[in-house]
Amino acid sequence: MNAMTERPVPQTLPPGFLDALAARFGDRLHVTEAMRTQHGHSEAHFAPMPPDAVVFAHSTEDVVALVELCTAAGVPIVPFGAGTSIEGNALAARGGVSVNLSQMDAIVAVNAEDFDCRVQAGVRREQLNEHLRDTGLFFPIDPGANATIGGMASTRASGTNAVRYGTMREAVLSLTIVTPDARVIRTARRARKSAAGYDLTRLYVGSEGTLGIITEVTLRLHPIPEAISSAVCGFETLDGAVTTVVQAIQLGVPLARVEILDDMQMRAVNRWSKLDYPEMTTLFFEFHGSPAGVAEQIATVRALAIDNRGGDFAWANLPEERARLWKARHEAYYAAVALRPGAVGWTTDVCVPISRLPECIGATKADLATTRVPATILGHVGDGNFHVIFAIDPANAAEFAEVKAINARLVERALAMDGTCTGEHGIGLGKQEWLVAELGEAVELMRTVKRALDPRDLFNPGKIFAL
Repeated sequence: MNAMTERPVPQTLPPGFLDALAARFGDRLHVTEAMRTQHGHSEAHFAPMPPDAVVFAHSTEDVVALVELCTAAGVPIVPFGAGTSIEGNALAARGGVSVNLSQMDAIVAVNAEDFDCRVQAGVRREQLNEHLRDTGLFFPIDPGANATIGGMASTRASGTNAVRYGTMREAVLSLTIVTPDARVIRTARRARKSAAGYDLTRLYVGSEGTLGIITEVTLRLHPIPEAISSAVCGFETLDGAVTTVVQAIQLGVPLARVEILDDMQMRAVNRWSKLDYPEMTTLFFEFHGSPAGVAEQIATVRALAIDNRGGDFAWANLPEERARLWKARHEAYYAAVALRPGAVGWTTDVCVPISRLPECIGATKADLATTRVPATILGHVGDGNFHVIFAIDPANAAEFAEVKAINARLVERALAMDGTCTGEHGIGLGKQEWLVAELGEAVELMRTVKRALDPRDLFNPGKIFAL
C-alpha cells in the first residue's frame, strides 16, 4: 500500500455468479489479473482498485442482463468508458463487476437539419467529430482526453471550448439509462426545450454512474465555424494574463477557447512537446466566426493584452498548426508529471466567479511557492476554471500530506469566493468532503435520491458520497 488512498478489501463474489456471467457473456467476461488491473487503475494519485470481473457490453440489452445478474447476487457494478477520469470515478471501490462500454461505439443517427445526433455511450469524442466532418457540424465539448461520450456525460465534462459552447450539461439533449432495477428509460425527446415533468436528463448528467448506467446519448451539435484562428501570447505577469481574459469576457468577446499555462507549465510543455515558447505565463487563444468577426475579436483581445503587458501573438492558422498547438495543451497533464521522473499526478479542479479569478489564481501561485513539489497551473480561464498539477512521489507520506494541505487551502479559497470544488472532474473518491462543505444539506437530498433509486447501493458505490 502506498501513501495515496487505501483500498477496501475486495468483495468475494457469490458462488455460481461467475458461471452465470460466463453463460450470458461468453468471452466478453474477463477475470484475468491484467484485465482487472487495467480497469482498477486511475490516471491520478489513487491506489489501484481493481474489480473482481470485467464484462464488455455491446448493447443496452447486455447492460440490462448484467444489471439483473448483479442485483440478484448483490454484486456492485461500475461503469467504465475510456478510463481517463481524474477523481477515481471509475475505480471499483468495493470490488464487483466493471462494465466496459467502449465497444458500444455506434453512431446511431445524425440529424444534420436539427443539429443533433444520437450515439452509443462508448463512442469517442474524436471518432464522433471525424464522422461529422462532411456534415459541416461538430461536437465542441473537448476535455482534452479522447474520452467516451457516456463517460463525459457521467462526469458532466467540460474543457477548452466551454467558454463559448458550454459543458456536457448544455450539450446533452437526452439519455438512455439502465436503472438499478433493470428498467430502460429515455430521459427526454429531441425537442430543444420541454416543460414535461422533472428534468431527468440533468439529474443523470454528472451522476457518475451512481443512479443508472448511460447506454445512449443524444447530443446538441454546432456548425463548423467559417473562420478559425489560434494564437499564443506570453505575459510578464500572471495577473496580467488573467486580467486580459476577464476584461475580454466583460466586453462580450465570444472567445471560443482561452487557456492559461503558467511559467512552470510552459516549461513542461516545451520539454514534452518539443516546443520553444518563452517560459512565462501564457494564454492560448482560439477565435471562431466569420472572417470579419474573427478579425474584430483578435483586434480587441490584442489591445487588451498590450495594456496588460502581454507580448506579440504567435499565430497558428493552418489546421495542422492548430492541431499541434492544442495537442500540446491537451498533453499538459503528462508534461507536468514528467517534470519529475517516477512521479504520479495529483490534479486539482476548482472554479470561481470570473471576477474573482485573478485573486484566486494569484493566491494559489503564492501558495505553490512554499513547496518544493513540482507544481503547475493551467486552466480554462474563460469560465473561471483552473487546475494545479502536482508531480508527487507516491511513496512519500510527508509530501502527500503537504500537497493535501495545499489542495485543501485552494478548495477553501474557491468556496470562500462562492466557487465550487470541481468545475469538471466530478466528485468521485477525492472531493467528497468538499462536496459537503460546498452544498451542505443539499448533499443529504442527493443521498435521498440515491437511496430511492439504488437502495442497495450497488451502482458505483462509494462515489460522490457515502450512504
